[in-house]
Amino acid sequence: MANIKAGIIGGAGYTGGEMLRILINHPNVDLAFVNSSSNAGNFVYDVHTDLLGDTDLKFTSELSYDIDVLFLCVGHGDARKFLEANAIPDNVKIIDLSQDFRLAESRKLKTKSFVYGLPELNREVIKTAQNIANPGCFASCIELGLLPLASKGALNTEVHISATTGSTGAGQSLSATSHFTWRNDNLSVYKVFGHQHLNEIGESLKQLQPNFNQSISFVPYRGDFTRGIFASIYMDSDLGEEEALKLYQDFYAGHPFTHVTNRNIDLKQVVNTNKVFLQVKKYDGKLFIISMLDNLLKGASGQAVQNMNLLFGLDERAGLRLKATGF
Repeated sequence: MANIKAGIIGGAGYTGGEMLRILINHPNVDLAFVNSSSNAGNFVYDVHTDLLGDTDLKFTSELSYDIDVLFLCVGHGDARKFLEANAIPDNVKIIDLSQDFRLAESRKLKTKSFVYGLPELNREVIKTAQNIANPGCFASCIELGLLPLASKGALNTEVHISATTGSTGAGQSLSATSHFTWRNDNLSVYKVFGHQHLNEIGESLKQLQPNFNQSISFVPYRGDFTRGIFASIYMDSDLGEEEALKLYQDFYAGHPFTHVTNRNIDLKQVVNTNKVFLQVKKYDGKLFIISMLDNLLKGASGQAVQNMNLLFGLDERAGLRLKATGF
């Protein structure tokens, strides 16, 4: 089989940079172009300086459709605008990393339709899809922490979540809460009980538990670290710890990136990988789950490449055998 020819739109941001790092080293991919109108003509390593010595590719403002797959690493709202302005041939598969096509009501655009790209939920549908809406980072982390319970119809009480994300989750554009001097040695909440990923999470849970109608009380935190999401999830539950642990292990058996344990876990175990770690514990009547992932990899670009692997019949782990840093 010939290598997959890939193109990237929006290659200068954080997710674009992660996509480049993966695809340049992917054994089954040839990177045809990286589009960035603001950096056209510059070497990729002028922006992503860690890629010096890995590639001599330059950013371009041109588009080419002599490709097999197109990754959209652009801002929310910009993916839909791009596809409305550019007629992408039907033979080119699209993987969109924005939120533009994640919800059921927004998954169609003219002649194109999108499949929600969480492999642990929709793996078989993804394999036969044409276009993928990559899940959000918080959504991926929280959904993976709750889907086994939904599959058993066991989400019958209010769900409480507190989750902290690294600064890269805010994107590359500077804002008052993303400057180093503000973020360093600091902690704050935002979008309390109203985060945009809640609708996405609700739809995924209802896919497995159609009668799910419980509140999800979600408090997101801005962390003073660069990358990763650490989510604490708890609810009243009649499940015992051993029963719940087996439910989670059985649900994710055969999914190579999602690992379940009852041991204590920490964020460094997943940073710089496409892994998700889930800890399942029971405290009195409360079922307690920790879910954690790297927001730029399993929460964005790594999951997008995982979806590409499924679309083209590759080993799901191809190009994604990444190891966490130990220290």
